[in-house]
Amino acid sequence: MACVSGHSTVVHIGRSTRRLLEPVGRGAHFVVEFGQSLRDTRAWIPEFSTHARILGVDSLPIGIFIALFTGIVLALLASYSVGDLVPPYFVGTLVQKTVTLELAPVLTGLALAGRVGANIAAELGTMRVTEQIDALETLTFDPMSFLVAPRVVAAAIMFPIVVGVAMLVGMLSGWGASLVLLDLSTPQFLKGVRLFFTDFDVRYGLVKSASFGAAVALIGCRAGLTTMGGAQGVGRSATRAVVISAVMILVLDAFWALVWLTNRTLR
Repeated sequence: MACVSGHSTVVHIGRSTRRLLEPVGRGAHFVVEFGQSLRDTRAWIPEFSTHARILGVDSLPIGIFIALFTGIVLALLASYSVGDLVPPYFVGTLVQKTVTLELAPVLTGLALAGRVGANIAAELGTMRVTEQIDALETLTFDPMSFLVAPRVVAAAIMFPIVVGVAMLVGMLSGWGASLVLLDLSTPQFLKGVRLFFTDFDVRYGLVKSASFGAAVALIGCRAGLTTMGGAQGVGRSATRAVVISAVMILVLDAFWALVWLTNRTLR
């Protein structure tokens, strides 16, 4: 009797482990298929510009809007936090560091995860439930090359552009808030910006945002292509894409901090 009970426990653990690891394996397989599809340049390069406009250029207003108010809030928080303990020009330092290293990439990435991830998942999910993808396969089109590759490449390239614009807008709005609300002069603010600025700050934010874009697009494509159940299934896929994308952005943010910032700190 004890042997039977032990065997059932082992089987239950095995099944639970398999259920947990199966999505990871399928996701890894999907990424490998995407990598292989990049070789078919004749299929995805003609579609790239369209998706670059949809996923990147059309997302610029969101990035600008978020950065505009982020810069203002950061300037006020920096002034409130340091008070009279440090020279006023440190407001510029804090705004520059937080905007370029963290807030512009992460906040913009999370906003675009909602827009881009849901857009991709809903579009491909609708194509799946209306059998358009089956029709493409019948016509010998590879969905990975024709549908997934251009979206992922466009997102990986356009996310850093949107984030770069957001960095600039965030700095400008922080400067404007410092002039109007904190009574700082332009030379003081610029002194703080230049004091600890390095090109690594911008490079770090842009590399992070490129990884965010690739992850959001891959997750959205995966969710869309596996859609089942008609209109309700499309809604579930869009929701799943947004939630998983947001979590993955935070995971990647921690990953880059551990891998890149830790190495620079220990030097």
